[in-house]
Amino acid sequence: VSYDQRHPILLPPSGRFLDLLIDQKHQDFLHTGPYLLLAMINLRFWIPWGARLKIRNRVRQCNTCFRARPKMHAPKMAPLPELRVQGYRAFERVGIDYAGPFMITPWRRRGQTAVKSYFCLFVCLAVKAVHIELVTDMSTDNFLAAFKRFLARRGPCSFILSDCGSNFLGAKRKLSELEAFLMSDQYKAAFGNECATRRIEWKNNPPNSPSFGGIWESNVKCVKTHMKRIIGTQILTYEELNTVLIQIEALLNSRPLCVLSSDTSTPEALTPAHFLTLGSTLDYLPAKDVTDQPLNRLNRYQLIDHMVQSYWKRWRTEYFHTLQQRSKWTKDSPPVESGMVVLLKTENSPPLQWPMGVIEELFPGSDGIVRVVSVRTHTGTYRRQVSKVCPLPLQ
Repeated sequence: VSYDQRHPILLPPSGRFLDLLIDQKHQDFLHTGPYLLLAMINLRFWIPWGARLKIRNRVRQCNTCFRARPKMHAPKMAPLPELRVQGYRAFERVGIDYAGPFMITPWRRRGQTAVKSYFCLFVCLAVKAVHIELVTDMSTDNFLAAFKRFLARRGPCSFILSDCGSNFLGAKRKLSELEAFLMSDQYKAAFGNECATRRIEWKNNPPNSPSFGGIWESNVKCVKTHMKRIIGTQILTYEELNTVLIQIEALLNSRPLCVLSSDTSTPEALTPAHFLTLGSTLDYLPAKDVTDQPLNRLNRYQLIDHMVQSYWKRWRTEYFHTLQQRSKWTKDSPPVESGMVVLLKTENSPPLQWPMGVIEELFPGSDGIVRVVSVRTHTGTYRRQVSKVCPLPLQ
């Protein structure tokens, strides 16, 4: 045993010299972990107390080690938007997403080559009802055709929420051009203001932000689960796959919106199908509130109003309060600021290849918490959610 090991140099438990010593030893020993680094420092120096915690904290602040194992922070979950907690007509405000590909054949014959197909999912943002359309590709024209079929079967909608897919952006651009034409003075003079006021508002989530569209991502997962168990590895025709998707749509619209009660005297479970079979809500069908009147005093017209009103009353009393629960992201994360150096998470690439950038702009939500930022890298400026960026520890 050497003299330095038998008589190590005593160091203070904190201070600038101790930080520089730990950083230097950490680099000399090739960015080793805190346990081996502590053993190497103890060969010559001795920290009376708190050595392990101090070394661990300094290692966590190493930018080189952080780039190898970056850590992301998810901000506190935002409150639900107004369109999720208002009793709108079913499919008046919808979210859209694509899923696939799935292999199909044009018809049942020998030598047929399988081609790709996709399904477009429309989900009501109020009652979580779903509508599925089968499409043969992800082009803008095919999406607009599926969108026309959706409007013809489910009625007009006033608000659309989707991600930043190229087909959605192309459709949004075409609808924006149509809206500009409808709002022009020439069209108003020829056709009037009635049709111009029925335009569709389209909003996109930030790119690469699946958590912003959890309501349709969860439904896509359910559809894929049923398809995997029903179809397996079989290759169906277009009509067969379309039949399966419509049956899955009916099944998903029969799911209970809230937890079932074990009491047998309670009414049947409230499902999205109740809001699809009884027409519009009371906001669009003027009717007197008859929920508190006895059924034997109502005529046939009032009885239908009572059924519709009772479903929306159950929606408010049984389902609405469940939307207030937060299953995750319940605590505040470290705030991000403009000018911070961050790593931009890139899918399908190792962390050491993630580009480094600088936060240029913050986009706070209605509650003042920043969940979307604009990051400038050497290839351009990107808008990402905060959980996709990793601020470097030493700044």
